[in-house]
Amino acid sequence: MTDLITLTERGLWCETGGFHIDPWAPVERAVITHAHGDHARPDSQTYYCAASGAELLRLRLAGGLDRPAAADNAAHAAPAIVPLQFGAPMRFGSVEVSLHPAGHLLGSAQVRVQSLETGATWVVSGDYKIAPDPTCEAFEPQLCDVFITECTLGLPLYRWRDATIIFDEIRDWWRGNAAAGRASMLYCYALGKAQRVLAGMSDDNKALCGPIIVHGAVARLLPPYEAAGVRFPVVQRADDPGLTKDDLRRALVIAPPSAANSPWLRRFGQISTAFASGWMQVRGTRRRRNVDRGFALSDHADWDELRATIAASGARRIGVTHGHTHALARYLREERGLETTVYRTRFSDAGEEEERAAGDE
Repeated sequence: MTDLITLTERGLWCETGGFHIDPWAPVERAVITHAHGDHARPDSQTYYCAASGAELLRLRLAGGLDRPAAADNAAHAAPAIVPLQFGAPMRFGSVEVSLHPAGHLLGSAQVRVQSLETGATWVVSGDYKIAPDPTCEAFEPQLCDVFITECTLGLPLYRWRDATIIFDEIRDWWRGNAAAGRASMLYCYALGKAQRVLAGMSDDNKALCGPIIVHGAVARLLPPYEAAGVRFPVVQRADDPGLTKDDLRRALVIAPPSAANSPWLRRFGQISTAFASGWMQVRGTRRRRNVDRGFALSDHADWDELRATIAASGARRIGVTHGHTHALARYLREERGLETTVYRTRFSDAGEEEERAAGDE
C-alpha cells in the first residue's frame, strides 16, 4: 500500500491530496498544526489551520512574533489563511482532511488524513500535551492506522509533575523575592508558555505579591487568547506610568528568553531570574541558562504521555519526528512490537530550544 504521507525536501507531503503539513520551505498548500516558528514558515501560497489559531498564525507569518510591533510588515504581503473548525472534514484530491485539538497551545491541531479510496487513516500529531491547560483546547486522541508523533522530550527522564504544583512554586518564589525587594524575572517562550503561566497565576484565592508585568513580545499575543475566552490576571507593561519603583521591585515579570541581559532589565533594579521549560528537568540546564531557579513546565507530552497516546491511537505503524526520535522508535520496536519510521525533518532535534530559535521569544 502506498504511503499517504511521505517526507520530501520541503516537509511532510500528501501526494494524493496535493498539500504539505508544516513545510519548512514555501509550497502551494500548507496545512499547519500550530503557529510556533518551527512549524509555521513564511511564503507559502495558502495556509490551512484551526480557526482558533488563525490570528496567531497571521501574526507569525507577518513577522509580528519576532519583530517589534511597529515593524509589522511592509515587507510581507498578507498570507492567504483558510481557517478550519475542529472536526470538520475538508476534501483535498482523493483524501479527506480534518483537524483535531492537540493541547499544545491555542489552536494547535493534529492533522487527520483519510484516503477516500482505501479508507486508510493517518494522523500527524504536531506538538501536543495531555495535561489540562485552560489556555487551549484539550487533546483529543484519534484512532488511525499510522500515527506520526512528535517526541520532543521522548526520554524516560521526562515525567511531569502536576502544573498546579509548579504554579504554587512560582508564587512562593515570587513571594520570597517581593519580601526581599527583588523583582521576579521569569523567562518563558512568548507564545504558549507565557499564556499558560499567566493563567496559572490568576487563581482568585491566591493573593498576588505585586503587579504582573509582561514584556511587549508577550503582550501582543494576549488579545487572540482573550478573544477565545481565556482569562488572565491584570497585567501591565514595564513603561506603565502608574508603576512606582516599589511596584517594580515586587513585580512578577513574564519575559521571553531574548530579554535576558538586555538593557530592558535595568528598570527593575535587583532581580531574581528563573526559567520555565521542560528542559529544566535536566540537571545542569539551569546553570547553563544562568538563572537562579528552574521550573519544569512543558507544553509537550512526557514519556508516559507519549506511550499512552500511541497506544490509544490503535496504530500498528508509528512515525516519530521532532526530538528524541531514535530512542522512542527503538522502544516501540523492541518493547511494543510496532513498526516504526523516523521522519527526520529540518527541526527533528529541535524541541523547545528550536521554538526559541525560530522566533518564540
